[in-house]
Amino acid sequence: MAESLRRLVNIGTFSVLQEKLEKWLSDYYINSCDQNTARCCEIIELNAKVQGQLFKLLSLCAQEGGLYGGTNIIKSRLLPWLGQNFFTSGGALTADTSLSVLAEASAKERELNEMQTIYEKSLDELEVELRSTQAECQNLKDELQETKIELDRSLRSSTSDKMFTELEFNDLRRKLAEAEEENKALRAKAGLLNDYQSEVRRLREDIALLTTRRDVLSSMSRSPPQSPALSIKKTELAYSNGDDFISTYRYKPGLSSPLSIDDPVQRIRQQNYIARFNDMFAQDRLDAMDTLRRFSDDHENNQRIIFAAISEAFSAAKMEFRQFKMKTRANLAKTHYGPETLEEAVQDYINRNTDLVDVPGLVSDVIRALNRNPKIFLPPDTTYAIIQPFIREAVKLAWQMSSLAHPLDIAVASDAELFDDSKYRRSYDSEYTAPLVNHHIWPCLMQGIRVLVKGEAHTRRGASLSSPTRGRSPTRSLSPGLRSFSPARSRSVSPSRFARSRSPSPLRRSFSPRRVI
Repeated sequence: MAESLRRLVNIGTFSVLQEKLEKWLSDYYINSCDQNTARCCEIIELNAKVQGQLFKLLSLCAQEGGLYGGTNIIKSRLLPWLGQNFFTSGGALTADTSLSVLAEASAKERELNEMQTIYEKSLDELEVELRSTQAECQNLKDELQETKIELDRSLRSSTSDKMFTELEFNDLRRKLAEAEEENKALRAKAGLLNDYQSEVRRLREDIALLTTRRDVLSSMSRSPPQSPALSIKKTELAYSNGDDFISTYRYKPGLSSPLSIDDPVQRIRQQNYIARFNDMFAQDRLDAMDTLRRFSDDHENNQRIIFAAISEAFSAAKMEFRQFKMKTRANLAKTHYGPETLEEAVQDYINRNTDLVDVPGLVSDVIRALNRNPKIFLPPDTTYAIIQPFIREAVKLAWQMSSLAHPLDIAVASDAELFDDSKYRRSYDSEYTAPLVNHHIWPCLMQGIRVLVKGEAHTRRGASLSSPTRGRSPTRSLSPGLRSFSPARSRSVSPSRFARSRSPSPLRRSFSPRRVI
């Protein structure tokens, strides 16, 4: 009996019943009729369970007093309260079961209270966060309004400055147009300057030649007199055979023969022509590459075009010079006499008249040869006349080199040939372990079998003799009567690093090919 009473005290059922009554009272006016009825039934059920436990405790207490233990107290206090329809719930439940049910009900009630408390706290926190967020939004609205005001102010100020900006823009346009006109004028002057430089170079050569001959004549005047048979003879050749390329000629033999390798004309002009050959590699070739790049971005094909142009220039110049020399020999043979040979007279005349060359005709021959070359191509609407300045300079230089007593010539070259280190150097983008030449960039200058200036070649593994893939394009004309075929662009685009095709080989430090001594 004492144990059952202790469990009932530990459960705290009466405190739970009191809390439910107080909560019902606080929510009575808020709840609906059904909610109030349910609350009342819940309290009655809990009260009935407590009463059932109390009646069982009362029975146990009475049993401890014997058969009539506690009878008087029950009759005097309990019986008057019992009504006719009084019902005690839980009569069929054991004490342990009733107590466990009460314990579960009180625990659930506590959990509900804790959850409600947590919910209310979280709700309060959310309300606090909502207020802070609303405050931030208000601040952002204020900042946005200030930004709008500032933007309107800036727009009004920029509108006032717009007129000045337009005036400045028009002024810049006018200055740009003036700069373009000035650039055109400077380009025209640059062309004239190139012509002047060529003329100055030719005059310097003539001055050097005359100076050398003056020194020779001075040495002859200081030498002892010789016999009349060995004295200096003057031979005047005049002829009129319908050709105007020889009008008057006076041959003055000197101490050295014009055919000698040590002749001053040979030595001075050879040095000048080699220097001009180096200048063409360092400057004229690069200018021509820039011109080709504006029409075709195939770097390898552009290099092939340059090499083919200078090769065809030498071929055309040598063929024309052979005809010129044969014609000169035939005309001089009619009136030549004296101990000097005819070849010396012919070479002396050629040395005096190196400018008797049809440059425009040779340029046209070179362009026709380029049109027939199957290994190079240009877009359909472009002709090889775009590099005509380079071809003209190449033809003039080739003619001058061919007119020497000991002429200078370029080495014979072909694709897929074995790389010759004595004649060529590899370009910077070559495969240095490849034994074959894929294509040539610049020819090798030779005198007989002696290499004077090394050329440049691009080596690559898998180089073959097959020409690059190209298609046929409609006929393009350089001049009336000249027909040429232009291949379609079918080659790959060169890397972007070829912004300017100045081959940065070891030669670029000196801006000219290395001369071989």
